[in-house]
Amino acid sequence: MESTTKENFLDLVRSIASKYDNQRVVILGKGASADSIESHFFESSIVIGLNDAEWIANCDISIFHEEWVVSSLSESGFQSDLYLSQLDADVSPKRLIKVNFQPLGFDTSDLMMSRLLDDSEIVLEEVMLLTALKLALIIAKIRGSTQDVFLVGMDFNPHQGYSEKAKRKFDPKIDTSRALSVESQEYFLKHAIYLLKNSAIRVSHVGNREFSTLTPTEVNVKFGLKPIHLERGESEEQEVLITAEVTTNHFGDRKRLETLIRESKAAGADFVKFQKRDVDSFYSQSQLEAEYLSPFGITFADYRHALELDLEDFGFIDGLCRELGIGWFLSVLDRPSYDFVKTLNPRLIKLPSTISEHKDYLEHVASDYRGDLVLSTGMTDHNHESWVLRTFTSQNRLYLLHANSAYPTPEEHCNIAVVRHYSLLSESNPKIIPGWSSHDPGWLGSALAVAAGARMVEKHVKLGNTDWAHFDSVALDVSTGAFKEYVSAIRRAQKIVGSSKKAITASEHHKYKVVTR
Repeated sequence: MESTTKENFLDLVRSIASKYDNQRVVILGKGASADSIESHFFESSIVIGLNDAEWIANCDISIFHEEWVVSSLSESGFQSDLYLSQLDADVSPKRLIKVNFQPLGFDTSDLMMSRLLDDSEIVLEEVMLLTALKLALIIAKIRGSTQDVFLVGMDFNPHQGYSEKAKRKFDPKIDTSRALSVESQEYFLKHAIYLLKNSAIRVSHVGNREFSTLTPTEVNVKFGLKPIHLERGESEEQEVLITAEVTTNHFGDRKRLETLIRESKAAGADFVKFQKRDVDSFYSQSQLEAEYLSPFGITFADYRHALELDLEDFGFIDGLCRELGIGWFLSVLDRPSYDFVKTLNPRLIKLPSTISEHKDYLEHVASDYRGDLVLSTGMTDHNHESWVLRTFTSQNRLYLLHANSAYPTPEEHCNIAVVRHYSLLSESNPKIIPGWSSHDPGWLGSALAVAAGARMVEKHVKLGNTDWAHFDSVALDVSTGAFKEYVSAIRRAQKIVGSSKKAITASEHHKYKVVTR
């Protein structure tokens, strides 16, 4: 690596490290165990991917040395910020750092291990996890602090197969030679863990080996994560996520906020959702000065400012939701709010129908955000859908929620068939999760959406009747059992829809069997 290239490399690594406010690095392989890790764990960590692991999760840095990986990365879109390889690839020269490749020979393993610990320039080892560990040491030096390094998807058992997300047509065949190569890397890892005991990185293997520090389940629990199981074939029943759409019906009151969260959890919701907007820049001056009677004042500005949650409120929400075991996320309506929300590191963010015409902002989120994104399509048509599919390509999952933005939505305008259309789109684009954002009365529309393939449904909730509250007319009251009834109806619909795999069920039997004579 030339000195100028080395400086560029260090600047890129420094820039990547600056995006995260924790001391966590994930080294991601393609073992099947990676599928058990909740996606939010990857999103909140620096991720160093081996080969084409960016199919599993968004990687910050990817390392590869085999030609087949170039083809696979080309299909995935080269989504990492930085690539290390000795090969050429169709990616910006600023993102591809060419390094010397060091093959593993009979008498080179000691040299390879010594290179891990010295301060010389980085090389690409055939045992790539050692290069990844060297990168973690570099990150620790740049940050000036000890890093927690988690090895995920390092199963060292090729016969168990790959991660479901990483099974691509470019995967090499597991012949005897390759299987031995994969299995032998376990030896080098154990040796490296021993050598790195007193270094600036704390290495934890995630798996079920005798030297593993944590299991995948323990990782999810340790970091307060509730897994989102949405992969096809994972369950006999179609899994549907239910979101209690609180919007601003907490009225900025902490006790009311807590009640809404607790009752939503008790009713069986998977998520509670809130909103965030920068009031002074989102609305025009005339809108802010308009008369609006509420307990908070006589103008619309008085009303809107009172409903906005601050950093302390979100800390309360996060702590309570972790305690209860329910997820939370936000509709983020503008750039200042987006910049604020990123510091909260939520599991999901939503771009609501309200801002479907704010293309500059939407394009910024599309290019900047790589986590799971929920997007509602109220007040839009097929042209907007095409634009969304072209624009939002870097996200881990795209929850595409059909919606009609009339409150309440007339039955003849629900058009649940659009959900079926989104479900068909998801067959060719597995990042798409079809769903329905319900603004229609009751549960019937949502149950039909589940039958059409929805895997997320949203419903507005409230606490009591308040005439002046936003969207109160379509919200279900968490204090009367109305929302619990809604959740029960969706779970029943989920059960009735069941599995798409045709099979003989336990309740069936033949009344007229063929008689053999």
